[in-house]
Amino acid sequence: MIPDTGDEAAAATDGRAGGAKRRRRKRKGRRRKKVTQEEILASRFVREWAFPEAVPEDEEVALDMKGSGRVVFEFHSHSNCSDGFLSPGEVVERAHRNRVKVLALTDHDTMAGIAEATEAARKFNIRIIPGVEISAVYSPREKSEAEEPVHILAYYGSCGPAQFEELEDLLATIRDGRYLRAKEMLLKLSKLNMPLKWEHVAKIAGNGVAPGRLHVARAMVEAGYVENLKQAFSRYLYDGGPAYATGLEPFAEAVVQLICRTGGVAALAHPWALKNPDAVIRSLKAAGLHAMEVYRSDGKLAGLSDLADTYKLVKLGGSDYHGRSGQVESDLGSVDLPVLAVYEFLKVARPIWCSAIKEILSAFAEEPSAVNKEKIVRFGILSNLKGCSTMSSGKDVFDLCLSSWLTSEEREAAEFEAIRVRLSQTVISGREFQMTVVSG
Repeated sequence: MIPDTGDEAAAATDGRAGGAKRRRRKRKGRRRKKVTQEEILASRFVREWAFPEAVPEDEEVALDMKGSGRVVFEFHSHSNCSDGFLSPGEVVERAHRNRVKVLALTDHDTMAGIAEATEAARKFNIRIIPGVEISAVYSPREKSEAEEPVHILAYYGSCGPAQFEELEDLLATIRDGRYLRAKEMLLKLSKLNMPLKWEHVAKIAGNGVAPGRLHVARAMVEAGYVENLKQAFSRYLYDGGPAYATGLEPFAEAVVQLICRTGGVAALAHPWALKNPDAVIRSLKAAGLHAMEVYRSDGKLAGLSDLADTYKLVKLGGSDYHGRSGQVESDLGSVDLPVLAVYEFLKVARPIWCSAIKEILSAFAEEPSAVNKEKIVRFGILSNLKGCSTMSSGKDVFDLCLSSWLTSEEREAAEFEAIRVRLSQTVISGREFQMTVVSG
C-alpha cells in the first residue's frame, strides 16, 4: 500500500474533517426537527393507552426530550417457556431495566409464560400484550416457487384469544411436531458424526418445553462440535441445511385465519429471512394478515417497508430477544419504533381486542361458570389491574377488563351496556374470584 503524501494526505484529512462537520450538522438538524401535529396526536393516543391512569403531559415537549418522552414498545421476545434463556419474570425485569413500558411475550408455539410475565409486570407497571410466535409453512401454488418456513406473530387483548381452546389445539399439535423434528435433527447430526443424546437436548429445553433448533444448537456447542450458536445455524441448522428438519407446521394462511378468528392481530415475523417475501406476503395478506416486521435495531428495511405499503400492512418491529448470555443479539427495547407506527398498530388492534374481550365477558355474563371464569383470568390479567382487591360484582370485572383497553367513552357505548347489566347481578366473594348470581 502506498502511503498518502502531500496533497493526497491533506485531501484525506480535509475529507475526514468535512465528514465530521456533515455528521455534526446532521445531528444538529435532527435535534432541530419540529414535531408534527400528527406525531403529537399519535403520541397522545399511544400514551393514553399505555398509561391509562397517568396525568397527561405536553406531548410536544415529551417528544422533543431525548428518550424521556418515548414510550418503548417491545413486540417480539422469548422466554425459557420456548427457546429463550430467561424465565418470563426475568424477561420482564430486563425489559424494565431497558425502560420498556409495553411488552409482548411471543414464545414459540406456546402462551405458557404469559401469566408469569403479567404477574411480574405488576411490580414495574409494565403492560403485557399476550402473544405467541406460531411456526408455519408457506406452500406456493406455483411449482416454480419453493416451500419455506414462515413464522406468524399473534397479539391478543387482555383476556387472550376469544376461542383459546381452538388456538391451543393447534399450538399443541405444533409442539408435538417439535419433538419429532428435534429427534430427526439428532439423527441427521449423528450421520454427520456429531451424535447427541436426546436426554441432553431435553434437559436444555427444560421440563415440559418442546425442543427447538436453538436447544439442539446449544447441545452442539456444549458437545464441542461448534464454537457458538451462530456457527451451529450457519453450518448445519439453517433452513434446508444438512441437519435441518421440519415438524407438523400448518399452512401459514390457515394460521393467519385462525389468529383473526380468535381475536388476534397477525403479523409476519422476520420477513427478511424469506426467499420469496413478495409471494408470501401477498398470500398472507389475502388470508387476513394485519402487519409485518419492518423495523430492526439497525433501522428500517426500505425494501420491506415498500412491500408493507404495497399491501397496506402495519409496519412493526421487535428485538426477537432470547437472552443469549455472551451471544450477539438485539436487546429488549432496542428497536426504535416511530410513534406513528405504534399508533397505526393500536388503531388496528384495539377494535379487534375489544371484540374478543366482549365475547369472553359476554359468555361469562350468560353463564358465570368456572370454565368461563377461567377464560377471563387465564393470563393473570385481573391480578395486574389496580382495584381488583375492591371488586364486588361482575360489573367490576367488566370495567376493569376494559378500563385499560378502551377510553371511558368507548366503555360507555350501548353495545356494552347489556353485558354490564347482566354482570352486575353477580357477586364476587374472596380473592379466589368466586362468583354467585343474585336472584330476583
